[in-house]
Amino acid sequence: MSALRRKFGDDYQVVTTSSSGSGLQPQGPGQGPQQQLVPKKKRQRFVDKNGRCNVQHGNLGSETSRYLSDLFTTLVDLKWRWNLFIFILTYTVAWLFMASMWWVIAYTRGDLNKAHVGNYTPCVANVYNFPSAFLFFIETEATIGYGYRYITDKCPEGIILFLFQSILGSIVDAFLIGCMFIKMSQPKKRAETLMFSEHAVISMRDGKLTLMFRVGNLRNSHMVSAQIRCKLLKSRQTPEGEFLPLDQLELDVGFSTGADQLFLVSPLTICHVIDAKSPFYDLSQRSMQTEQFEIVVILEGIVETTGMTCQARTSYTEDEVLWGHRFFPVISLEEGFFKVDYSQFHATFEVPTPPYSVKEQEEMLLMSSPLIAPAITNSKDRHNSVDCLDGLDDISTKLPTKLQKITGREDFPKKLLRMSSTTSEKAYSLGDLPMKLQRISSVPGNSEEKLVSKTTKMLSDPMSQSVADLPPKLQKMAGGAARMEGNLPAKLRKMNSDRFT
Repeated sequence: MSALRRKFGDDYQVVTTSSSGSGLQPQGPGQGPQQQLVPKKKRQRFVDKNGRCNVQHGNLGSETSRYLSDLFTTLVDLKWRWNLFIFILTYTVAWLFMASMWWVIAYTRGDLNKAHVGNYTPCVANVYNFPSAFLFFIETEATIGYGYRYITDKCPEGIILFLFQSILGSIVDAFLIGCMFIKMSQPKKRAETLMFSEHAVISMRDGKLTLMFRVGNLRNSHMVSAQIRCKLLKSRQTPEGEFLPLDQLELDVGFSTGADQLFLVSPLTICHVIDAKSPFYDLSQRSMQTEQFEIVVILEGIVETTGMTCQARTSYTEDEVLWGHRFFPVISLEEGFFKVDYSQFHATFEVPTPPYSVKEQEEMLLMSSPLIAPAITNSKDRHNSVDCLDGLDDISTKLPTKLQKITGREDFPKKLLRMSSTTSEKAYSLGDLPMKLQRISSVPGNSEEKLVSKTTKMLSDPMSQSVADLPPKLQKMAGGAARMEGNLPAKLRKMNSDRFT
């Protein structure tokens, strides 16, 4: 612990978790008052820590016959004591039944009374009673063949029964021995060597609030194509009023980036980044004390030695999620290899973590940035000004061809307004402006606002400007436009005057 404090500082406290409580160790004399832990009432889990699902199916009625339709799977799913009982019972009943059949044949033929007659040929030699018939069946079924009891060719019904016995024995052997083999080779026990941390933690990682838990593999044999998934079980009510007691939500543990595909050689920390898409987007340290949820973790992979798929499960309830904790490192570099210390597999230590949810943090960040709203407003005004100029272009396209030729050469005021609408962009060409405006803009001390205001004033009242102040080229254009305007109809003159105002 002293080494950890030298590495991380005095603000960190090592916490050894346990399944019985939250895992906080009592503080020492110089560490402040001891925290009083109030034991919470244990609530019902959907999935136990060992992966067993607490679900019982009841009131099936006539649906129980479906179990008999898949009898092999039903036998495999039974517990071992029931499997052994069925195995012994099936063989005992089959042997007694077949021994009875041989005794019945011997009894109906009279072999039991004539077995000691010298010139008499029985169906089965040396079968005098039921025990001798039972021994004959066992010798035949197990292919022992002591040679003392044997079937003769004077008994056709015995030959037929012998064929039936061979077929029935093969079926029973294949069914029961296959069932026992499948049950023994099930990879459920392989999940016993896959470890999950007893607690999950929430802390900052890479600048993001992250939910983390740890998985490990105790065997040297690898889990091929190991993949992990997480489900959040939480009750909720829909807007329509429907209550969902165990609503399942997916927790992203790296599906989009491929982080859910594990190379499980050493213990790994599985991370779920809490963002706007996460179900824990509005979860804070305070709200977690009143929330009720359960995180189900499913680890799947192929056992390297047998090639069978193995699945390990566990779950974390809300009281097993530690806010502001981080897992203790367990991997150290030794001479020539990496060493994993599984004694610290479940250990955590406290780290500084904001007690607010991601949603609250984003809202506080938005409130602390007052320039965001004006920037949005300015951007809207800039778009509106550009839309107005685009509207002028649409009006000009509706004018007659002559007016378009006359007014088409006066597009520099619109260009100037478009350039001046974005005050942050100053890299525009002065070649589009007349010589007089270029000289005005080149004089030091004249800002863009003065240039735009002068240009706007010139455009707002064109009749009040002196033609002599304009360049020669513009004087000719203005004179031609005035003569042409006198010959235009009243409607076109009005449209032309509205365009310049």
